[in-house]
Amino acid sequence: MGFTIGGIRGIDKPRTGSRRRGRASDCTAVAEYTGLWGWAAVPGARALDGRCSCGADDCAAPGAHPLEFAPEVPAGATLDEVTDAWAQFPGAAVLLPVGRAFDVLEVAETAGRRALVRLERMGLPLGPVAATPDGRAHFLVAPGAAAELPQLLYRMGWDDAGLDLHGRGPGHHLTAPPSDHAGLGPVRWLRAPDLDSATHPPQARLILGTLAYVAHRSPA
Repeated sequence: MGFTIGGIRGIDKPRTGSRRRGRASDCTAVAEYTGLWGWAAVPGARALDGRCSCGADDCAAPGAHPLEFAPEVPAGATLDEVTDAWAQFPGAAVLLPVGRAFDVLEVAETAGRRALVRLERMGLPLGPVAATPDGRAHFLVAPGAAAELPQLLYRMGWDDAGLDLHGRGPGHHLTAPPSDHAGLGPVRWLRAPDLDSATHPPQARLILGTLAYVAHRSPA
């Protein structure tokens, strides 16, 4: 059974034979991620007033983690397949596994916006960029960036700068637009994916110098 937060029912675990349909907008978004961009997706928890729909009173990340009982929707899934899968978890957030098709470089949103303008003016290759309601910007880059980040920063001379710049790789999940993140509001694209940027995100080293410079210059 689910639970109720302020009159809003939490996400139920799937029932055998359940055929409830997810919201069309959610299913369309997931199908775009799986069918067009080649990303897997997984239903995620939602939060309201600090409480998580996973049902755990001591949840460490309310509304910001996958539902442990929800199967992953694989890359390549069609709209019909997504609709059937998402119908089991109505209201679930859309989460994307990190470390497969892409890694993430995370900075403060203010720095991310400034860096994005610089990178576009310089004509450097860019992948999708998302912004979260808690003020973070996520730059999608080629897989492996999180593991390489310390060495890359060292080579560029930024290893001791105390930067607000972090790599996210395998084991992390990205809340995808238009889903709510941690009960704070929707995630949005600062730079939406397209066929080239989604399937071939840039190597981290191509944009890292600019990200590090702007993160260093931006106020905390």
